[in-house]
Amino acid sequence: MPSFDIVSRADMQLVDNAVNITRKEIANRFDFKDVPVEFDLRKKDYMLVIATESEMKLNQIVDVLLSRSMRQGLDIKIYDLSKPPEPSGKLVRKEIPIRNGLSQEEAKKLVKYIKELGLKVQASIMDDMVRVSGKKIDDLQTVIQHCKKAPFDFALQFVNMKS
Repeated sequence: MPSFDIVSRADMQLVDNAVNITRKEIANRFDFKDVPVEFDLRKKDYMLVIATESEMKLNQIVDVLLSRSMRQGLDIKIYDLSKPPEPSGKLVRKEIPIRNGLSQEEAKKLVKYIKELGLKVQASIMDDMVRVSGKKIDDLQTVIQHCKKAPFDFALQFVNMKS
């Protein structure tokens, strides 16, 4: 029986590339001349910490990071930008968690959405991913197309397609 998995994982190497490109671009920009900027990517914790002197500069850095991430092929929904920046001495710090895996609520939304499509497929939650199986590969491809167009607030990747 054909099946595939739906996950929400960031490729940390691509995130690292986007951070390094952002770091280089910020170092070369005139409006950031003599401005202290710190980037700290903690791959094991799936956390990115950016620190600079003002909230305006911080927002500019985040905008550059998002545009560079899109150029690397990353979905910008992997960054959880909901936490407000916090002052830390002379610098303003922003911790940006990088989403890794689907939460139970997100997985339930996804399964409900797939069941509402009315196709002959079964969706089941397995830890931090959703497995979709069906008799026809065409139905599975239809599920993938609908999930890509759906307005979820988390990034989706489709992996492990088996026929």
